[in-house]
Amino acid sequence: MEAAIEEARKGLAEGGIPIGSVIVYQGKILGRGHNRRVQNGSVVLHGEMDAFENAGRQPASVYRECTLYTTLSPCSMCSGAILLYGIPKIIIGENETFLGEEELLRSRGVEVVLADNEACKNLMKEFIAARPELWNEDIGE
Repeated sequence: MEAAIEEARKGLAEGGIPIGSVIVYQGKILGRGHNRRVQNGSVVLHGEMDAFENAGRQPASVYRECTLYTTLSPCSMCSGAILLYGIPKIIIGENETFLGEEELLRSRGVEVVLADNEACKNLMKEFIAARPELWNEDIGE
């Protein structure tokens, strides 16, 4: 989770939204990323999507043995990618500021673990208070 938080802090330092993610395979980080919608003018580069992109093309057998760490509960798009690539387990930093598709993931057999991490909560709460318009744009409000 610390690597995902580090990614979230990078995103914030770049002027973006502080959400980070890492994909771990056999104890090593395969891909890491952070929300870069603002920085890249992208509609899809959420933290999880950036981590998938940076993990690169991998055989399905690799993704089926990975754990994805994310600082914030994953949205519909990111949850779809988790399901598409067969990630069996995700660890979520927090889901108080945004509750994503955790029930969908569980219903499809993904092990969903809530870390309830204070650093993740504080990053998002401070960001939302400082930049509500950017947060609302990201979550489609």
